[in-house]
Amino acid sequence: MEKLDGKSMDLVKTNIEALKKLFPEVVTEGKIDFEKLKLILGEEIEKRNERYEFTWHGKTKAMKLAQTPSTGTLRPDKASSKNWDTTENLYIEGDNLEVLKLLQKSYFGKIKMIYIDPPYNTGKDFVYKDDFRDNIKNYKEMTQQTTKANTETNGRFHTDWLNMMYPRLKLARNLLREDGVILISINDSEITNLKKLCEEIFGEENHICDFVWQNKKGGGNDSKFIAVEHEYIVMFAKNLNVLPPFFEAYTEEYLKRYKESDEKGKFYWDTFKRKSGKQYYPITCPDGTILEYDEYGNKISWLRSEDRPPCRKKFGTIGRMKTNIVEISPCSWGHEVDVSMVRKSPKDRRTPVAWCTTECRSRVGKHAG
Repeated sequence: MEKLDGKSMDLVKTNIEALKKLFPEVVTEGKIDFEKLKLILGEEIEKRNERYEFTWHGKTKAMKLAQTPSTGTLRPDKASSKNWDTTENLYIEGDNLEVLKLLQKSYFGKIKMIYIDPPYNTGKDFVYKDDFRDNIKNYKEMTQQTTKANTETNGRFHTDWLNMMYPRLKLARNLLREDGVILISINDSEITNLKKLCEEIFGEENHICDFVWQNKKGGGNDSKFIAVEHEYIVMFAKNLNVLPPFFEAYTEEYLKRYKESDEKGKFYWDTFKRKSGKQYYPITCPDGTILEYDEYGNKISWLRSEDRPPCRKKFGTIGRMKTNIVEISPCSWGHEVDVSMVRKSPKDRRTPVAWCTTECRSRVGKHAG
């Protein structure tokens, strides 16, 4: 585990150094020459006054807040810790924005997965100043609009939440490895804004999916029209191009039948007899041998029906399934195998996007299910 020195990372300086590596000619005495940078980028400069963008009051301040070094420090608590010198775990109590800033120096680009459960925009259980139904006066003060009227009054419901989330997501992205992912729990009130925010910070192309999970059962009186019993987990990658696919974990029950194992993994032997009559037919080998019965006198059932000959037959292989579950090569081609048995390995299943679970809150009375 990385040891924290309690000091914050200067992200502005880090960004300038990264830009200097790409375009050394645009950095002079630690300052960016934007006119020269524009010349280098050429036609890729956005010059239109009107363009597609996601914005809100206070966004510029939120962006600057993500780059401002932390004013706090981490204080070790050895008395409450276990195995201080050897532990692989780290538990930090404090303001999460300041903690994220302090983690930058030691964990920049090193974390594989981040899961966050931010406060939902309910106006009730938010530990920050988040009364999004606050009066117009407070909203204007928060967004530096005290000298002019704000006609988009509905914006005050979302603005404070967006200003809170932007710097935290920006700093969280810095911590991820190239093959890292972030998962964010959210409900209907802010999922649209959250996705737009993540598309700006992580890139629209790095959106993986929005998991839908059943978080409660029964009731439904909290919704006027239909019973809303689900929430979301929004998932983004730092770089989707280097991310491997995700598969469901095998359950103990599923693996019970796979009792054999070798260097290729777990498997079991299964009969190669099929019920379909179309898969019982003789095959004539190049040496004239006819394969129709096994050593016990039973008809052999092939992988494919006779009207769908194996694609590799002319190359000397009777059948090979793409899933690598079954591979058959008859003896007349120089391979001695039992054509009446097949090897079956556990099948990989992609992680589903919808999660239905019995481990959720009950809406009956005051008892949790």
